[in-house]
Amino acid sequence: MSNLETRPAEQVCSSGTADDGVQILGAREVPLGGPRAMTVRRTIPQRARSLVGAWCFSDHYGPDDVSGTAGMQVPPHPHTGLQTVSWLFAGEILHRDSVGSLQMVRPGELNLMTAGTGISHSEESPSGARPPSLHGIQLWTALPGTALDVAPHFEHHGDLPVSDADGARVQVFLGGLRRAGQDLVSPATTYSPLVGAQLDLEPGAELHLEIDPGFEHGLIVDSGDVRLEGTPVRPSALGYLGPGRRRLVVAAGAGRPARAVLIGGTPFTEDVVMWWNFVGRTHDDVARARADWMAQIADRPDGSTTYGDGARERRFGQVDGYASGPLRAPVLPDVRLRPRTRPA
Repeated sequence: MSNLETRPAEQVCSSGTADDGVQILGAREVPLGGPRAMTVRRTIPQRARSLVGAWCFSDHYGPDDVSGTAGMQVPPHPHTGLQTVSWLFAGEILHRDSVGSLQMVRPGELNLMTAGTGISHSEESPSGARPPSLHGIQLWTALPGTALDVAPHFEHHGDLPVSDADGARVQVFLGGLRRAGQDLVSPATTYSPLVGAQLDLEPGAELHLEIDPGFEHGLIVDSGDVRLEGTPVRPSALGYLGPGRRRLVVAAGAGRPARAVLIGGTPFTEDVVMWWNFVGRTHDDVARARADWMAQIADRPDGSTTYGDGARERRFGQVDGYASGPLRAPVLPDVRLRPRTRPA
């Protein structure tokens, strides 16, 4: 998914610090593409914490009724320096990209796109018959410096590890977790130590997970009454826990089922500059990526866009099959974008 904000804020990214308790981060509502478009609830990045491990972006959306609308429509747009992680609770999304991928994603399946040096893609609700509801979460991970030059590529994984016992279901889509002595390891490619998993709990259930003590973790609650290590985390909020634990307890209230997404990883210590859909290390990285993308785009007389000559061979390639032209990049702010390292 693209960050469709027309005036994206500078993101000075930092892992931040927290005490031994659970830090609660609320979400802010962001209209993608304007006030009439789909609204998402964004928990990271924000001033209090912009990274959880390598996870640098979280947009939680739905459930939205798409039975009488076009649903999700995100035209071709570019990415650098990250992986996009598309995860659904309900509905379908069709992914197209500049390396030739055409892939539907459904609940319980993973679409993982690695931007590396540069890729572009589109996402859309499929035309014709489709589920009436769209509900999910879009996540990004920042690539470490050792992977910034990796060739762009795409993966789809429909068979992911699951543990279902004692009223709690765990499905790991990225990295690995250990539960009751069972290792749950996703086959998806990662470039830094991290984990991503969906947790579903029946009313009153309590889930115990064995975790890496070097990881920090965030729990993004979708629905239900959830407690993380005894601390309530309301729907759409993120509960953060710093490194140092070997076990994690997530509990559901007695009244209704609960669902959440657990993300985590080793604290990301590299400088990160994130603006619009680009992740780099410096202002110049981002400015260069924007200039390269805009060089691929041509304006039509009616004010719409199309691809310019030779776009397919340029840095971000060309997405075929989407109904409209590519997105223009917003104008960079007048000040230089600043990275920030993790506080000591």
